[in-house]
Amino acid sequence: MSEVQCCGCNEISEEEMLKQLDNILDDYQNTTGALIPVLQIAQNMFGYLPEAALKKISVKLNKPFSEVAGVVGFYSFFSTEPRGKYLVRVCLGTACYVRGGKEVLNALKKELKIDVGQTTEDRVFSLDIGRCFGACGLAPVIMVNDDVHQRVKPVKIAELMDIYRNKENDNKKE
Repeated sequence: MSEVQCCGCNEISEEEMLKQLDNILDDYQNTTGALIPVLQIAQNMFGYLPEAALKKISVKLNKPFSEVAGVVGFYSFFSTEPRGKYLVRVCLGTACYVRGGKEVLNALKKELKIDVGQTTEDRVFSLDIGRCFGACGLAPVIMVNDDVHQRVKPVKIAELMDIYRNKENDNKKE
């Protein structure tokens, strides 16, 4: 099993996290409406929802695997792919789209060498799209985790991503 970093603590294996998930599922086993909260807890633990966790959730909550997978597929918050430390979301709502959001997205794809829904090999960046971040007057807008960047220009994408690469490199040095 792979080693996973959890919450900045010591690295623990996926197998150990699955055991922790078992304990959590014991608490939720007979709770009505437990599926979404359990999926959220599992995603926070693993950083995504591995198939082994989904199967365990299905069995413990006595739900068909197809139902569990269907909920995961329906809600964009959930991911079955490992996500990067920085989730880069490009707004493609009307104002952002008209003011160059699609070009910003293409520049990000080129810079990160990934497509929407993918994660860089080093697991630093994941790329996604959004429909409105509430900053239409400052379009086009992207969010990197909770940081909002306004009036983003495609030619400045490399410079912007370097800010986060440098943060990541600084964290590795500590």
